[in-house]
Amino acid sequence: MLQSLAGSSCVRLVEQHRSAWCFALLVLGYLLYLVFGAVVFSSVELPYEDLLRQELGKLKQRFLEEHACLSEQQLEQFLMRVLEASNYGVSVLSNASGNWNWDFTSSLFFASTVLSTTGYGHTVPLSDGGKAFCIIYSVIGIPFTLLFLTAVVQRIIVYVTRRPVLYFHIRWGFSKQIVAIIHAIVLGFITVSCFFLIPAAIFSVLEDDWNFLESFYFCFISLSTIGLGDYVPGEGYNQKFRELYKIGITCYLLLGLIAMLVVLETFCELHELKKFRKLFYVKKDKEDDQVHIMEHDQLSFSSISDQAASMKDDQKANEPFVTSQSPTSNDSSLNN
Repeated sequence: MLQSLAGSSCVRLVEQHRSAWCFALLVLGYLLYLVFGAVVFSSVELPYEDLLRQELGKLKQRFLEEHACLSEQQLEQFLMRVLEASNYGVSVLSNASGNWNWDFTSSLFFASTVLSTTGYGHTVPLSDGGKAFCIIYSVIGIPFTLLFLTAVVQRIIVYVTRRPVLYFHIRWGFSKQIVAIIHAIVLGFITVSCFFLIPAAIFSVLEDDWNFLESFYFCFISLSTIGLGDYVPGEGYNQKFRELYKIGITCYLLLGLIAMLVVLETFCELHELKKFRKLFYVKKDKEDDQVHIMEHDQLSFSSISDQAASMKDDQKANEPFVTSQSPTSNDSSLNN
């Protein structure tokens, strides 16, 4: 008896605080996912880093042995300056001297990466004026970009998602939930093909040092706005039609970002995902909802009766083939 009572009380406790328990599990799962990613990245990349460190150490030692007139301190100062310039997008190599980082097309590409919060980091402002302008430009431009993307996606999703789903639901009688799921999968497949697979194949041809995996990696890192900056197109030596190439990449990133947002919004509108997300949200108190409802004057009894009377008068006035009779005519008819 006591065990059954305890079990029922635990069940009631869990049901009353179901959202809090789900949120706690969500936080725990996210932290575990972070730890899992750290363990995998560390185990995969640490051996390669160790090999690279050993290789660089051997090259440095061999260079010092072949050039006895150069001290290790002088070499390290030179390398530090070269690495610092490289972090700002300026290379000391002779084959990269022809590429400017701040011509119009490169600046346009940089502005697009700033406003889309991709931020490759391969090119950054060098002057204090450029850094100050970047702050002001981003403060205004990023919310402006979010507003622009939201307005564009809101209009596109009407024609790409909602109307097709309603068409198959009404015209052919299919279940709306099943049609929405199939539509989301098809739309996701089309988006992956048009903005990941095909561009990756194109980048693998246009970029000399990129294979298909590296090109696909760049597309994903860019359109997900991660922007690690380890792969940036159009930075190769003697890149053909570099200005036009940069403008094309800028258009690709903007269109790809819009397509990604459309797909995400389509999946978020699925009924199953809505139910799943509600598990982690805070539920509104019924008392607050009732108080909020009763505060509206439009729902008072007097206003309801007034609105009902006005609606009846409007219906009578709009009814066809009905003529209004005056009170005098009614009285005369009664007298007769």
